[in-house]
Amino acid sequence: MTAFRTLDEAEVKGKRVLVRVDLNVPTDDEGRVTDTTRIERATPTIRELADKGARVIVLSHFGRPKGHDPKESLRPLADVVAQVLARPVAFAENTVGEAAERAVAALGDGDIVLLENTRFHAGEERNDTDFVRALARLGDLYVNDAFSVAHRAHASTEGLAHLLPAFAGRTMQAELEALAKGLEEPQRPLVAVVGGAKVSTKLGLLENLVTKVDALVVGGGMANTFLLAQGVGIGKSLAERDLVDTARRILVAAEKHRCAIILPVDATVAWEFRAGAENRACGLDAIPEDGMILDVGPQSIERIGAAIDDARTLVWNGPLGAFELEPFDRGTVAAAHHAAERTRAGKLVSVAGGGDTIAALNKAQAADDFSYVSTAGGAFLEWLEGKPLPGVAALSRAKNLT
Repeated sequence: MTAFRTLDEAEVKGKRVLVRVDLNVPTDDEGRVTDTTRIERATPTIRELADKGARVIVLSHFGRPKGHDPKESLRPLADVVAQVLARPVAFAENTVGEAAERAVAALGDGDIVLLENTRFHAGEERNDTDFVRALARLGDLYVNDAFSVAHRAHASTEGLAHLLPAFAGRTMQAELEALAKGLEEPQRPLVAVVGGAKVSTKLGLLENLVTKVDALVVGGGMANTFLLAQGVGIGKSLAERDLVDTARRILVAAEKHRCAIILPVDATVAWEFRAGAENRACGLDAIPEDGMILDVGPQSIERIGAAIDDARTLVWNGPLGAFELEPFDRGTVAAAHHAAERTRAGKLVSVAGGGDTIAALNKAQAADDFSYVSTAGGAFLEWLEGKPLPGVAALSRAKNLT
C-alpha cells in the first residue's frame, strides 16, 4: 500500500484546512440534488475537522463547465451540505482571489466554508502552477478526501499536495485500505468478477487482473466475445467480433499466469431485448441462431457460486447479464446474494465498484453487506487496471513535507 498520512497525524486546531471532496452529485432539471451519497461520504471528514477546531475550507468541482457557468455553481450545494452536516456552511463566490480570501478570513475555529466550483478556472484541470499557489495561499494544511477524482492530476486533487502538508481524509483512507485488501495485499484465493457489455471498455482491466488473481469470472456481453474465441455459436448475441483475437490473447495470458478463466457453461436466451421476454436456458452447444444471450444460465450460476465459495477475497466490477431487465438479473442477483452471505459470515472480503455494479448490488439489496463498495467510477477502474493514480501518489510524496 502507498504510504500516506491520515487525520490522526494532523494538528488542525486553529489551522486553515483545505479539504478536497467530490460534490459532483446528480441533480434534476430544477437543480435539486437527487442522490446525496457523495455528500454523505464527505461529511465525516468535514465534521471531524470542524469538531477539532479547524477552519474548514471545502473544495470541489461540479460538472464540466467551460469557464464560469451559473448553472454549475456550487452555491445551491452549500445548503445541502449544511443540511447533511446539521451545521452552518458559508459560501464563497469564487475559488481564489478576494472573495475567497474574505470568506476564509471570516472563519473562526470550527467554521466551514464551501468555495465556488474549482473548474470555473482553467488552471484547475491544467494543474497550473499559479492557480495551485493561489489555492495554497488560502490554507495551512491540505486534506484529500476525493478518491473518485484521484485519477486526475488537477490543481485541487494533486497540485496542492506538493505545496502544503497533505493528509488523506477518512473516506480516502477507507477507500485505500479497502482496495489494498482487494488487490495489493489480499487474502487468497483472490477471485475477480468482471462483467459488462464490451471487452473494449475493460481491456486494460482484464489484462491486469489475469496477472494478479487466482480466478477470473467473465460475464455479461463481454463473455460472448470470449465464447466466440472458443468457437461457440452465440446466435444474435452482443459481441465484439473484431476482438476475438484479443480475447484469445487474454486466455493465453491467463494460462501463463495460472489464472483460471471462468466463462458461462450455459446461458439464458431470449428473442427480444425487453423485460419479461420469453426465454429459456440453453447449453452452449444449443444456442439458437435467432436468439440472444441475456444472462448466464442456472449451471453457470452454480459454477460462479462455487468460485465465490473458494475465494477469500472477491473483487467485482460489472453485471453478469442484462440486470436492468427482469428476469435477466437472476445471475447477477444470485452471485451478489452469495457474496453478501459469505461476507456476513466473515468468510470473504468483498470489494466492488463501478456505476452498473453499484446499481446491480443495490437492486439485489446486497451492497450494505459487501466489505466495501466504491462510488469512485473512473478512479476505481484505473486502479483495477493497475494504473498509478496521481492524487494518491501525491499524498505519498507529500508524506515527507514538513
